[in-house]
Amino acid sequence: MPRVLIVEDDPDVRKAVQLALRHQGHDVHAAATGEEGLEQLRPFHPDVVVLDLMLPGMSGLDVCRRIRVRDQVPIIMVTAKGDDIDIVVGLEAGADDYVVKPVQARVLDARIRAVLRRQDSSVPDGVRPRAEAHGELVIDRAGLVVTHRGEGVALAPSELRLLLTLSASPGQVFSRQQLLEAVWEHSYHGDIRLVDACVKRLRGKLGEGRDPRHVQTVRGFGYRFGTS
Repeated sequence: MPRVLIVEDDPDVRKAVQLALRHQGHDVHAAATGEEGLEQLRPFHPDVVVLDLMLPGMSGLDVCRRIRVRDQVPIIMVTAKGDDIDIVVGLEAGADDYVVKPVQARVLDARIRAVLRRQDSSVPDGVRPRAEAHGELVIDRAGLVVTHRGEGVALAPSELRLLLTLSASPGQVFSRQQLLEAVWEHSYHGDIRLVDACVKRLRGKLGEGRDPRHVQTVRGFGYRFGTS
């Protein structure tokens, strides 16, 4: 039974989402503040965190950043409709996906199940389960372990699947829409900002600067994995 931690200050929204997800077969814990959510993180050990950005006291963005310092648990953030800047900032802070208010239970459940599939089965279909060395970057597809310069790289599920998808076909250019469908299982074109934010986080964790060696931009088309 998937464990879901909801961090939401509105009691009506919190209760409604909690009941709906329990009806869908999830084990759900809820917190009213960011501080309470962080306190529950370790003892509950959720499979997914559903995090509202607008929280009293500690903001959802701060909660997201603090979680990412110590944990790669998938985070689905909840934001007000039309807050595009907040969405981008939240994604760059480490969120894996987002939903907008008013939250529809079926949409949230679908996003939760999609992120869990990325976590449980991060190797794309047809990819050979073996370790590959690309210079100082080593990708162990069987163990789902990535190292850079001999040090392990902690990747969130979306970051790992994005890297595995790109590196499975070095040199091939993937459009943002192709990556959106392959990694996030979304078909809505407006969600391509998920791809750009995830690329930015991945490059940062791989230590890639303004001229990235591996996760390369093909201007006007999308992204590709470079080996040189």
